[in-house]
Amino acid sequence: MTHSSRAMLLPSLLSPDASTLPIAASRPRHKELLLAGAGVLAMLVVSLSSAPADAATSDATIGVTSTVQATCLNTATPLAFGTYTGAVAVATATVTVTCTNTTPYNVGLDAGLATGASVTTRQLTGPAAALLAYVLTSDAAHAVNWGITVGTDTVAGTGTGVGQPLTIYGQEAAGQFVTPGAYTDTITATVTY
Repeated sequence: MTHSSRAMLLPSLLSPDASTLPIAASRPRHKELLLAGAGVLAMLVVSLSSAPADAATSDATIGVTSTVQATCLNTATPLAFGTYTGAVAVATATVTVTCTNTTPYNVGLDAGLATGASVTTRQLTGPAAALLAYVLTSDAAHAVNWGITVGTDTVAGTGTGVGQPLTIYGQEAAGQFVTPGAYTDTITATVTY
């Protein structure tokens, strides 16, 4: 098969009339068909490349866990009686308890720092170790002593996840004629949970 016979064979496959054309006449037709075929091929390549590829996927689950530990925090404001004149003096302070939701707690107040003080006989210490008696209660009537023994004289609650303010009611009894000057004490509020 020579070069010219190949030129005749290709048009004869593509067009039934191409076999009757002379070789010189079939060459332009051959070029047209070749260009048309190249154009169709280019469009096919473009359409295939823009089609989304089928992607395979594989899923796995991830277990996420956490354990919340029961926790409580507390803060307190000062209790300031002001100037004592021998008459009954009252004042309040607030202890704010923040515990994790549903955590039961008890708040206790200790005896303070004065020598010989107890949760029922608290005392402020002043000049030359003079003592000024006072009480701390959980009610405004000063009838319920606030002590440190859980289940006996503490204040109980259940955490909500937000701060819960509890009022401490203080009272200095009348008729204490002690040495003039500044008196202080420090009480520790303890949360048991």
